[in-house]
Amino acid sequence: MVYIHVPFCHRKCTYCAFYSHGAPVPRRLTAYVDALLDEMERRKREQAHPIRTVYLGGGTPSILPLEELARIVEGLRRCFDLSQVEEATVEANPEDLTPEYLLGLKALGLFNRLSIGIQSLDDEMLRLIGRRHTATQALDALERAHEAGFHNISVDFIYGLPKEFQFSTFDFQLVTHLSAYALTVENGTALARQVEQGRVVLPGEDEVVRQYHECCRTFEAQGFGQYEISNFCRPGCHSRHNSRYWDRTPYLGLGPSAHSFDGQRRRWNSPMDLDNGGWEMENEEVLSEADAYNELLMTALRTTRGIPLAMVPDKYKKELHQKMQPYIECGWITVGDDHYRPTREGLLHADGMAAELFVA
Repeated sequence: MVYIHVPFCHRKCTYCAFYSHGAPVPRRLTAYVDALLDEMERRKREQAHPIRTVYLGGGTPSILPLEELARIVEGLRRCFDLSQVEEATVEANPEDLTPEYLLGLKALGLFNRLSIGIQSLDDEMLRLIGRRHTATQALDALERAHEAGFHNISVDFIYGLPKEFQFSTFDFQLVTHLSAYALTVENGTALARQVEQGRVVLPGEDEVVRQYHECCRTFEAQGFGQYEISNFCRPGCHSRHNSRYWDRTPYLGLGPSAHSFDGQRRRWNSPMDLDNGGWEMENEEVLSEADAYNELLMTALRTTRGIPLAMVPDKYKKELHQKMQPYIECGWITVGDDHYRPTREGLLHADGMAAELFVA
């Protein structure tokens, strides 16, 4: 699996703490793609097996002109074996998805899945979090994507905003996958400053939890099953790429600040400096057996599949069983088929449970 980080945005959302740059001039986009293609050439030997999934994330990949996306696709085909690609996703913002752009994207012959960042269907909330589109533009973009031949479409929403979003205008039949993320106030973001100054008042924890459960009920009533704390899909339409992160499948990360994992090491790139050649591999971390086990706990407890005992080293099984008992008794964990599975309530406490289960 290959992840490509596109670090550009038209404008940074008020809640976003991810690495990104503002809207670039065309020559910088070209310089970015030049550096990305160079990295593909340098690192192609790290991906010896056929690629199953490709994911262009960001940032905002749909900020790239079609000709630059075509160069990226050509580079992927030149450097890697794409004969067994099951899923190739590109993230997009609604305002970028014109009919011409969508048809051009489809014509590239690689991308078979779109992930569209709608976030809210309330124009006031969209302005609050710094989105450039309106609810109407988002719904129109979704229809255009479907008309252009994209039938595997994921949409992102955010809950925990001052006004709860409504789905009365949303056509669930146009999408196969939904993601609902709790709004997080990250230090250093514009939203954090607004909250500190009292200009934005966010709902309390009980209301956020209520909104989460309401999302779950709404999505399930429309035929979407939950498979991870923030992700829901129609049968067979889970994100194959993201699911492999949670399974700790090795992956190659390309682009500035992208991370890679080979099963034993995590490596990450430096931020982008196009004036000095782009970016380089910045650092790496070799995982110990305890590190790998802790990562398994952290990721598996966020999924409805839970922790498979077959993946737990024998030396940790007895301790895990003992530590799980309080969570089983309070209804956060169920046991069956050699798995410890979080309940819906347990998913809300996944991070806290994992921290208590970690080994030194």
